[in-house]
Amino acid sequence: MSRAGHRARLLAGVRRRRRPLIILGVVALLLSSIPWLWTTTSARGHLYDEAAAPSADVVIVLGTRVGKDGRPSVRLAGRLETAAALVNSGRARVVLVSGDGGGRSGDEIAAMTAYLTGELGVDPRRVVADPYGLDTYDTCARARDVYGVTRALIVTQSYHLARAVTLCRHLGVDTDGVRARCDDCSRLLLTHQTLRDYLASGKAAWDALRRRPPEVVSPPSTALDDALRDG
Repeated sequence: MSRAGHRARLLAGVRRRRRPLIILGVVALLLSSIPWLWTTTSARGHLYDEAAAPSADVVIVLGTRVGKDGRPSVRLAGRLETAAALVNSGRARVVLVSGDGGGRSGDEIAAMTAYLTGELGVDPRRVVADPYGLDTYDTCARARDVYGVTRALIVTQSYHLARAVTLCRHLGVDTDGVRARCDDCSRLLLTHQTLRDYLASGKAAWDALRRRPPEVVSPPSTALDDALRDG
């Protein structure tokens, strides 16, 4: 056999061995995309820019990492600024800040509350804190079970918004999402977070499917009702 013929046979063998791997990769990609498609399609019609946001008594702000100085990161500041704008415009009455009050990311609740009340001028009586919103699912479940929320706006950046809205609505909270400001967010940061959220949709779907309880279960609280009454 000529050298060219031998090379052709080798290439054909490589292609035959590679084909199952390619098919397996495509199948894996399609399967991993199902949760992301679920969160995206389920949230359709419930995502708004700040200027077009509907009204609700409660606006939920999802926490995220704070700086070493205890101040909100650029993403968290954007969420809080959007929530404050909703309160100031009369489209929300009370802010429920939900995050990790004592984790490795810093005290998200203290940073969020201080920024809302100290720098954005929101009346402290209008801010209710949930220090055990350890992830998006837990925030939605605890908003329903602990604080009695049945209708809310939820504020986070666009890459995260569909997943947040879908989880809350799946758990029985009539939720509309409002895209948070992120003017100083770099393109690299947004790309990284978009990929991270794509991967996180798998966990979201699994949590929703098995209806897992939140990591921290608390008795019902009247804090939000009190804020609505007094604020």
